[in-house]
Amino acid sequence: MRIVIQRVKRSSVIINGNEKREINQGMCVLIGVTHGDTEKSADWLADKMVNLRIFADDEGKINLSLKDIDGEILLVSQFSLYATTKGRRPGFTDAAKPDEAERIYNYFVEKVKSMGLKKVSCGEFGADMEVEIINDGPLTFIIDSPKGD
Repeated sequence: MRIVIQRVKRSSVIINGNEKREINQGMCVLIGVTHGDTEKSADWLADKMVNLRIFADDEGKINLSLKDIDGEILLVSQFSLYATTKGRRPGFTDAAKPDEAERIYNYFVEKVKSMGLKKVSCGEFGADMEVEIINDGPLTFIIDSPKGD
């Protein structure tokens, strides 16, 4: 699995042109699933993400996690995180097949929801989405789950 974490002041997603889901201070996380990803991959990334210390403490040092600041999170599936770009047209064979990717994505969402965060919002797998991200910093992190779990 691969996630792209952006520290945000606020973020939202509009699904299929009408339903809007939004968060305030926290993280907007784009999620990609590749072949061979498992629940163990999702567990590892969820723990890493929620406990990643990317928020400022009272002294302005980046030292606090999402849990520490009682932050919110927006989770959005994005198969193109596993695009290959050898030529001029991206290829998507490194992304997991839709049924498997959706299963792992949904597992990841439920795992994150079980971690005691203030608010967990998410996009809709396979839907047409407009994502608004007001990046704070800007701070952006790309994290891959370990291979061969």
